[in-house]
Amino acid sequence: MSDKADVAVSYDIDNEFFRLWLDKRMSYTCAVFDDTDDLDEAQQAKLGVMYDFARVTSASRVLDIGCGWGANLEYLVHDRNVAEVHGITLSEAQHAEIVRRGLPRVTASCVDYADYRPGVRFDAIISICMIEHLCSAEDFREGRAAAKYADYFRRAWEWAEPGTHFGLQTILRDRVPRAREDIREIRWVSRKIFPGGLAPRPEDIMSAAAPYWEVKQMRTRRTDYQRTCAEWQARLRRNEALVRQRWGNQLFTDYDRYLTGCVNGFARRHMSLAQWSLQRIDDAA
Repeated sequence: MSDKADVAVSYDIDNEFFRLWLDKRMSYTCAVFDDTDDLDEAQQAKLGVMYDFARVTSASRVLDIGCGWGANLEYLVHDRNVAEVHGITLSEAQHAEIVRRGLPRVTASCVDYADYRPGVRFDAIISICMIEHLCSAEDFREGRAAAKYADYFRRAWEWAEPGTHFGLQTILRDRVPRAREDIREIRWVSRKIFPGGLAPRPEDIMSAAAPYWEVKQMRTRRTDYQRTCAEWQARLRRNEALVRQRWGNQLFTDYDRYLTGCVNGFARRHMSLAQWSLQRIDDAA
């Protein structure tokens, strides 16, 4: 599992670095290009999918587990006029950005989800590509993954009101890479860019959620994530000189390599992306 130090490696480099190549709200997850070629519009479309999958309304009290720099929090209160939104992140830099934005009707906690103790229950939950941080490769090898995923879904169940819907987005492991170069690059990304994490397989989600949440809908978007990563890389490369001058040559080299690996991984089906609509099983207790 990614601890606070691992999360700092992934997200606490410098908010201004990520601002250079992400969309204007800084969504660091797969966009939805169904009706647009523009990254900002595609990221907003993704947030709209999660809004619909979680059955959010303007009267909702929403929890965002792994809220990043606040893109979804901002969308919910500014674009959807949601009554109350709370986000949790383990990244100090992301939390600082949320505070800087001064969003109305939004609170945020810098806390590990396992240590989170909300004072209220929520009637909508959203989590966008946070579950990839729950288990490390070692956790999978040692047989701890199933329990960690089950604990995540159990906690979300406890935090939710009866009838709550849960909009979940997850990267998925797909085909096992066979080429030595692909295996090397995947290992490098998991150690250098996202230490302590590993994407689940779809059956991991299904079995872990089953006692607490019913899967109502699931949509895969592998090519959308390939396209998102390609757009990020193009934006990063347009800012190459600035990145090298401000943060050093190695950071640009590492992130260009990482995004190349992501584009190839989605293109070769080593990875995929799924969006899930889950509903609380109210008699799970």
